[in-house]
Amino acid sequence: MTKKKRILILAFNKLTHDARITRQIKFLKDDYQVDVFCFEKTDIADVIFIEVAQTPLTRWRKAKAAILLLGRQYERAYWMMHHYKDHITKLQDSEYDLIIANDVEALHMAFSISNKVFFDAHEYAPRHFEDKLWFRIFFQGFNQYFCEKYIPRVSGMTTVCDGLADEYEANFKVRPDIITNAPNYQDVPIKATNSDTIKIIHHGIANFSRKLETMIEVMDYLPTHYTLDLMLVTPAYASKKTKRYIADLKNFCKEKSSITIIPAVPSHEVVGRIKQYDIGLFLLEPVNFNYTFALPNKLFEFIQARLAVAIGPSPEMKKIVEEYKNGIVSKNFSAQSIANSIKKLSAEDLDKMKSQSAKAATVLNAENNKIILLELIKKMI
Repeated sequence: MTKKKRILILAFNKLTHDARITRQIKFLKDDYQVDVFCFEKTDIADVIFIEVAQTPLTRWRKAKAAILLLGRQYERAYWMMHHYKDHITKLQDSEYDLIIANDVEALHMAFSISNKVFFDAHEYAPRHFEDKLWFRIFFQGFNQYFCEKYIPRVSGMTTVCDGLADEYEANFKVRPDIITNAPNYQDVPIKATNSDTIKIIHHGIANFSRKLETMIEVMDYLPTHYTLDLMLVTPAYASKKTKRYIADLKNFCKEKSSITIIPAVPSHEVVGRIKQYDIGLFLLEPVNFNYTFALPNKLFEFIQARLAVAIGPSPEMKKIVEEYKNGIVSKNFSAQSIANSIKKLSAEDLDKMKSQSAKAATVLNAENNKIILLELIKKMI
């Protein structure tokens, strides 16, 4: 019996709400021996999880890292913020055939273990939070440094959409392959629209950069037979500012009878939970490069749940909605603009869009992405 090749997945994250990395593990585990270095494992069988505690960023550690970042001593700053150097020798002894580095944070550690590295860029790292002053001061140069050092050396690279791939190719001369954030295909029945109650859902991370209050404001411009449920996920390492923002959102929603905040569910349960709705809503103002070219999990989850889709004019999402004719794209990112577009839809229009989402679901799914990833990995190993 041929011994399976070994792959190490580096994921500086908890996996419960990280659908992309969870799918990555499931794509590979049947053909390869997969080990996963992460902060918190999930319940996937036949995988070895190497759980580590996230480096505690004490005031002292933050201060020292800040000084190193300002002094452009990026590799020293890296190990200050990601204190996992003691694991490297043991990981090297495991003689992995390939290391998969998820996001730029994992690149330096990956190359410290092996020169056979596959890079999955979930975002465009050098411009990740370019709208934030703290990012531009401390981390823009840091991310740029590791991209310049390692991207030309990777054995393969993927990202989530063409907009990010174009930018990586323009700046680092490597063209990533595309693996979208689509979930598994699910055979979900189409829910017939009841014109007396149009149910809208938004789900995802609650972050003040996403300006969720704009989607709440949408309800001010819709008739009373529309309702909005918000399934909000608190970021794993939410700052005090983020927690205050979420608390303010909840208090604000209490004053609006048409809006309900509902409990979040694990990523693999989202489609089953939202299939009862009519419209999946997402407005993401392009405050930074990654938001401009966002192509998120939730769009594909709306599609698998057989919902009509309502989005702003985000170019990557717009391409899909216009290709499959499964929703509306507002003229701009204002609440009134998208509300005006939603109000024009009859129950029959919504049912047609849901049927188009059903067609899109057969194409835009994890099964097709698995074929792409396995072929890429096969060429490298």
